[in-house]
Amino acid sequence: MFHTSYIEINKQALKSNLRFLRRLTGPDVRYCSVIKGNAYGHGIEHFLPLAEECGVDYFAVHSADEALRALMVRRKDSHIMIMGMIDDDQISWAVENDISFYVFEFDRLQEAIYAARKQDKKARIHVELETGMNRVGFAWEDRDKLADLLVRNLGHLHIMGVCTHYAGAESVANYLRIQNQIANFNRYYWYLRKKGARADMRHTACSAPLVSYPQTKMDMVRIGIMQYGFWSSKETFMQYLTQNEKKRMTDNPLRQIIGWKSKIMSIKKVKAGDFVGYGTVYQTTDDTLIAAVPVGYSHGFTRGLSNLGKVLVHGRRVPVIGMVNMNMMTVDVSHCPGVKREDEVVLIGSQRNNRITVSSFSDMVNHVNYETLVRLPKEIPRFILE
Repeated sequence: MFHTSYIEINKQALKSNLRFLRRLTGPDVRYCSVIKGNAYGHGIEHFLPLAEECGVDYFAVHSADEALRALMVRRKDSHIMIMGMIDDDQISWAVENDISFYVFEFDRLQEAIYAARKQDKKARIHVELETGMNRVGFAWEDRDKLADLLVRNLGHLHIMGVCTHYAGAESVANYLRIQNQIANFNRYYWYLRKKGARADMRHTACSAPLVSYPQTKMDMVRIGIMQYGFWSSKETFMQYLTQNEKKRMTDNPLRQIIGWKSKIMSIKKVKAGDFVGYGTVYQTTDDTLIAAVPVGYSHGFTRGLSNLGKVLVHGRRVPVIGMVNMNMMTVDVSHCPGVKREDEVVLIGSQRNNRITVSSFSDMVNHVNYETLVRLPKEIPRFILE
């Protein structure tokens, strides 16, 4: 196979995460799987059908191009929702294909009404409200205009949801801001409802508020990072543990579903005092056995991990030495007896009794888990582990 590394997606780990998340949401709250950013680096074309096998039928993407990729692999009874970018000329396509999308400004709402009239088919919309994030959404000051436009065009609109997004629910530093947003959303939602703009559901919670602000669960939750096995932040995990103190919960209930592996392409001995790789950033102190691994920053293994990163070889943590190149890195395998060319190298995941997590190297370069994951190129092959 023509690749230098590959990614494994663990089905059993995903099932475990979904069971845990559904315990948090409860039986009456709809579950929406967020697959933006190429399913957080896991691969839309691989993750979506796998999630469907695990009982998920509602998916959220950021943009129309992601929606198209999802549309190509989803089952007919699964729904796709666009939360972000969709051009005016793509709205007709979304209406035609029963794809719902956020409206957060009047131009887009008017375009949705126009496309629906032209096709004689209701546009499926989610009305995003500005509650304090100050990014996108209808402002409270525009409530009368918004309610009037929605109510006058109910024959062309299916208001599937009214929604908002919280500004940093993963950090206690934003507590008051989030509480204000919750209050602002409820006021706005009930105002629209009173005016006759009724929606099928309210949805405001993503992963962090699901744990930290349970009142935000409402009718549907949009879960991204946690379904892949990662907490939104260490604070969120600690809050979960605190909430479950009486149950003596100490273990992490989430399992990372991703594994990333490569193999050794070359081995050589370097004498003590010699430099390894570009420049003079690493000099050996002893005779050293080094291995070249055909993965570099073009594959998502950041250059910032030069002389910092770790990988697994023969079940041992071995250090990345020298500069991470565009397509290659070198690691010190001096303490791996019997190491040879084509031996497995684990960049993320488990080998024997040892494990490399995403956070174990994203923390070193001040990246969040999200950032590390979405940098994994689409071109790396993905495989499903049953």
